Amino acid sequence: MTEVLLYILGIVLFALGLLVSIAWHELGHLSTAKLFGIRVPQYMVGFGPTIWSKKRGETEYGIKAVPAGGYIRMIGMFPPGEDGKIEARSTSPWRSMIEDAREASYEELKPGDETRLFYTRKPWKRVIVMFAGPFMNLVLAAALFFGSMMTLGIEGQTTKVAGVQKCVIKQSENREKCREGDPVSPAFKAGLKEGDKIVAFNGAPVGDWDTLSDRIRDTVGTATITVERGGQRVELHPTLVSNKVPMKDEDGQVVQPLRYIDAGYLGFASKTEVGALTFGETTERMSDLLENGVESVVALPGKIPGLWDATFGDGERAADSPVGVVGAARLTGELMNVDAPPERILVMFMNLLVFFNVSLFLFNMLPLLPLDGGHIAGALWESVRRHTARIFKRPDPGPFDVAKLMPAAYVVAGVFVCFTLLVLAADIVNPVRLT
Repeated sequence: MTEVLLYILGIVLFALGLLVSIAWHELGHLSTAKLFGIRVPQYMVGFGPTIWSKKRGETEYGIKAVPAGGYIRMIGMFPPGEDGKIEARSTSPWRSMIEDAREASYEELKPGDETRLFYTRKPWKRVIVMFAGPFMNLVLAAALFFGSMMTLGIEGQTTKVAGVQKCVIKQSENREKCREGDPVSPAFKAGLKEGDKIVAFNGAPVGDWDTLSDRIRDTVGTATITVERGGQRVELHPTLVSNKVPMKDEDGQVVQPLRYIDAGYLGFASKTEVGALTFGETTERMSDLLENGVESVVALPGKIPGLWDATFGDGERAADSPVGVVGAARLTGELMNVDAPPERILVMFMNLLVFFNVSLFLFNMLPLLPLDGGHIAGALWESVRRHTARIFKRPDPGPFDVAKLMPAAYVVAGVFVCFTLLVLAADIVNPVRLT
């Protein structure tokens, strides 16, 4: 019963985090739109039927039933048509997609709004309004990440010795016990002991595991290791040997699936501890997170066949498979039942929200309508056209009519809907699990 309640608690907490992330995103659009004098009739978190709303000033604030996104409604998102009219027109199902979109952007037009239309603002102001939403997600992700990493910290390997291997075993053999004929490990022969802390390698200080690991791997032959033992510094002189060890990538992570290379080998296990990161270390990890996020977005189309096979075939769900809102909620529910200290669970929960907000930032920055990046691209293109006309002393071409791209926007929206439904089905039929 307790496990069920904790599972439900995890889902509820994720739903709240999701709502906050969406509301925070839309607040970026709202605040900058109002700053530049654009009229905003609606600010809504969610889609579908309205659960609650309240009008303050000229804006209606509300929450809708489906927490799958949000929006603000700005007047005059698109320039007027060729007839030059900007008054609201009645909608018709037989009109083209372009005119339907144009009419929708003027349907709440009121007298005096002619000077408060979105498209009348300078391109740089429109870029700020549309960029502010994704940027707020990036700010929230950074705040959560820096807050958790610099206070609660993360679990990682240290330069402390947790145990010493008595013999040299090829790590590709996947065994722990020594056999007759196995050579004595360099660490055991040199007198390295459990509890030692390695502080220098060949006279150069080492403050973290990655640095120490790289130097050990790069060394075959006699080396000098300085350790702290019982308050004293002791120098050891092991002769490192070549051994089959797991290959690492450029970020220092073991490559999956495992591949082995010949590298220097000392023969000890490093101690794992929880420790807070410095500002510099956290900044580096945040940078890596963004870089990995961009790579994941680029690689996303290539993961669709595997996702389809895992959903409707007999394929396995990859650990790095795309996960939707339902899948993330399930992971959070499982997280609440993990046998770990509360602070570790809190860090993992915050990291889930960090990944979600980074994803919102990256997806919305794609230069495609109806995403924010599509409107940003339209404003930038308008700026380029107008500056080019000014340089060559040509007539001002006027605002770029983003509404003409609406047919492509519907195609993009359709692709996203299909992808979302596929991920939803995968999260239900064959979900990614923490284990």
